[in-house]
Amino acid sequence: MKIKHIPSLLAGLALSASLALHPASAASDAPKNVTVTFQDPDKFTDVQDRHTSLTSTADLNELRDCVQQTAAPRLAPGHTLLVTFLDIDLAGQIRPDKDNIRVMTATTFPRAHVKFQLLDAEDKVVKEGERKLIDLDYQNSIEVVGRSDPLFYDKKLLKDWLHKEFKAGS
Repeated sequence: MKIKHIPSLLAGLALSASLALHPASAASDAPKNVTVTFQDPDKFTDVQDRHTSLTSTADLNELRDCVQQTAAPRLAPGHTLLVTFLDIDLAGQIRPDKDNIRVMTATTFPRAHVKFQLLDAEDKVVKEGERKLIDLDYQNSIEVVGRSDPLFYDKKLLKDWLHKEFKAGS
């Protein structure tokens, strides 16, 4: 085994171990009225693990949790929201050197392509659509709390969309 593959191998083993230790905790805390799926995530524009060229399940899980936690309290009792991600392009770009650092520039804004269905208690469609989300001015946000989160701008994009699309109690 070549030395250069050891960090990738260790990162994969650490992720597998953490998922094995806490497989149901995230699922049991998830709101039951919001379902998030990722359609062909390996074909997404940019959701690669920072240390490999594989799709980052950790990033996808964080984005799923963000959508569920943000949307759930905004829905009327008995309503269910189904969100499917068709593409994701995370804010910034991974620097192609050995450090795998994500660099934010004015031209590497966060984007997401989603489709959704809002269902009432009888599973009738109340609202549905497809949205291409983008924040061209993402670096000029005045919010400072949470900026240490590597997915801060991507989560903010999703939260902003959910707040605009689903008024509280919709």
